[in-house]
Amino acid sequence: MALDLFAGIPVSDFASALAWYERLLGTPPTYVASDTEVVWELAEHRSIAVEERPEHAGHALHTVFVDDFDARVTAMAARGVEPVRRETYGNGVRKALYRDPDGNEIGFGGAPL
Repeated sequence: MALDLFAGIPVSDFASALAWYERLLGTPPTYVASDTEVVWELAEHRSIAVEERPEHAGHALHTVFVDDFDARVTAMAARGVEPVRRETYGNGVRKALYRDPDGNEIGFGGAPL
């Protein structure tokens, strides 16, 4: 069975959000769906879309688990994007939480050290 994940992030100001997510993710979008929607493919069949939908902006909650957690968080900081919170859970799993200008939350998680 094939499985694709396409997670949406509604924003109020498309241009501002596009610039912020390019800094967060370190690349331009994988493709442009329209004048108000772009998509990043994070891994095969796993994408996030940023779309101008002001009436829904600020309500997204996503976490992406990565195998290069420390390098990714360091690279984001070098691009001027800092987490609003970092956590380490009882089992050692780590998480860095980011908020875009609308308050949408996107976290990056990593395995214990």
